[in-house]
Amino acid sequence: MSKIHEPTELESAERRNFLRLTGAGAFTAAMIAGAAGTLWSDVAVAQAASEEREREGAAEHVVTVATEYQLGTTRSYPMMQLDLKENLQNASNGRIYVKLAPGGQLGVGSALAQKVQGGTVPVGQFSLSNFAPYAPVVDLINMPYLCGSNQRFVNLVTSDIWKEQVDAKVEQRGFRPLFYFCIDPRVVAVRKGGNPIITPGDLQGVKFRVPGSKMLQQYYRMVGANPTPVAWGETSSAIKQGVADALDPAVGALYAFGFKDILSHVTFTQAVPDSQCYACNLEWFNGLGKDVQEAVDWASEMTFHQNLAKVPSSRTYAMAEMRKSGVEFHSLSEDQLGEWKEAGGYQHSDWDSYKSELAGSMDVFKGLEEAAGTTGRYYVHDA
Repeated sequence: MSKIHEPTELESAERRNFLRLTGAGAFTAAMIAGAAGTLWSDVAVAQAASEEREREGAAEHVVTVATEYQLGTTRSYPMMQLDLKENLQNASNGRIYVKLAPGGQLGVGSALAQKVQGGTVPVGQFSLSNFAPYAPVVDLINMPYLCGSNQRFVNLVTSDIWKEQVDAKVEQRGFRPLFYFCIDPRVVAVRKGGNPIITPGDLQGVKFRVPGSKMLQQYYRMVGANPTPVAWGETSSAIKQGVADALDPAVGALYAFGFKDILSHVTFTQAVPDSQCYACNLEWFNGLGKDVQEAVDWASEMTFHQNLAKVPSSRTYAMAEMRKSGVEFHSLSEDQLGEWKEAGGYQHSDWDSYKSELAGSMDVFKGLEEAAGTTGRYYVHDA
């Protein structure tokens, strides 16, 4: 008979303080204390709760920021929830107080995007693939090899033409993007027992889990896989059971969602960014005073800078932890990457209908293509 784990004194103190805070309605304070590792200290917990009460009481605007990920995920996947909270509060000189709703409490993916669009949730985080059904123009980032590398992605989403042609259309759908943050390119990750996938030829017959993006489905079909749409919440069991043989989130996402023990090989193909954004409800933003709007913009800019700096260390941590479970990583040479680009890259005429439909015209698409290749004021490390 296995021995029942008895909580240590430290664990009991952490649980007691967490329950005390959440029971008093101080959920955000509990999350902050937990992320800081101070739940064991009655003094630190009381100080955190007091500070959060004072900030909330003094604020003119109390806003909920909802995310899919737990606090602390930034260690392997640079979500920056606590940084955004702190920056919004400080940039506004305390006029904004942020309540955090991490871990999918208020929805995930497209469901959360819909809540932000409708104003039920003022600010949310979601992947651009899940954002696309509500703002189709952002699906341009899923054009293979248009902005698969981190630097090309950052070049594109911070360019003037992106703001003019993309952000403007996003706003027409009721959203205001705060910033598009960098995670890393999507990879090709194979389930336990599978062989490494180095060339498109290795993908023949592979059942490849894909999200809802039609472009990603077409891309994996072009490079030889058998695209298999699976809802994200069902993906882990699909991989374990062999319903799907491979999947493509960034390394940090694979680690954050517990895939490290069910994978064997990960290859960096750099086709498409596994990108995310923070966006707010446009009507909520327009209801703020001009000075508070400027504070929101400045807080978003600061958090974006912090995100870019965090990308390599988050990736390195995730890779180190996954290697402990036996996962092998494969980087490709320029010639090998060239095979993938030749097989499914955006230069193919198969993509022309997407280019004109999403961008509005081929001329606009060419402008976006040029922007992706033009480095501006932002630098980010590439995998």
